Amino acid sequence: MSDYKYSIEAKNVNKIFLKKTQEVKALIDFSITIKKGTIHGLLGPNGAGKSTFINILGGLVKKNSGEVNVCGINIDKNIKLSKFKIGIVPQELNIDPFFTPAELLELQAGLYGVPKKKRKTDEILENLKLTDQRNAYARTLSGGMRRRLLIGKALVHDPEIIILDEPTAGVDIDIRTSVWSYIKKISRQGKTVCLTTHYLEEAEKLCDNITIINHGKKVIEGSKDDLLNIISTKSVTFIFNKNIDVPKDLKEFNPVIDNGVLKLSYDKNKTNIKKIIDILNRNKIDFKEINTFEGDLEDVFLKVVNKK
Repeated sequence: MSDYKYSIEAKNVNKIFLKKTQEVKALIDFSITIKKGTIHGLLGPNGAGKSTFINILGGLVKKNSGEVNVCGINIDKNIKLSKFKIGIVPQELNIDPFFTPAELLELQAGLYGVPKKKRKTDEILENLKLTDQRNAYARTLSGGMRRRLLIGKALVHDPEIIILDEPTAGVDIDIRTSVWSYIKKISRQGKTVCLTTHYLEEAEKLCDNITIINHGKKVIEGSKDDLLNIISTKSVTFIFNKNIDVPKDLKEFNPVIDNGVLKLSYDKNKTNIKKIIDILNRNKIDFKEINTFEGDLEDVFLKVVNKK
């Protein structure tokens, strides 16, 4: 395996599609760095440019300008080798219905030139919990099974990078959880994972780093923790045994009181909850319960996308 820091590194990538007489700018000076061995989320609304970038990586779409390196390989100089470094799991369930899972994996391995002795069909089926369906026609598989089979097809040539385009779209929560577990397992084996997702909970549970894209442009990129720190507003509720008069010192925290419940909002970068509790203590106000709430990745997403 080559010595490189970034599994995927793109600089100032542009892609323009001609739609009738109009030019549609799908990517505008788009840059991204995906660290080796991490799980990286590529987030954005529909039409943001996520799939266009994935298709450029897979050699299905030709960029107009910019530079893309996969595992240190420039895709313009060696597209064939760069393709071997990547396994792409598409969003569409495009599986031939008259083949069995075992046949599909064997066929895919053959297309990549994997010698029969080095194929891992049984291992992949076992890991994806498809052993019992190995000889069933693909048309009889459930949506969740088909989704897992697509992941298996992307793994047959043992790529260094796995790209998952909406990996749990349209599957129930149990299947989603099992796919998440398998994605983490792949990552622990040292592979780099890049995923696009509409489920912000998915990105929050899985991703080490995140890039948010909108209208073809990168909005922000950083670690998940750094992005969560963008949302500095926290809220806290106090529950009292009786009605209280809100001390004037709490007015700066936008107090709302209803039926013995006081809700306050504060900037965690400027103050902390101890200051609020000290004010209550100074005013001899006892509370029986306290609950705090902090912004999640959805708040970050909405904040940065709506700015653009």
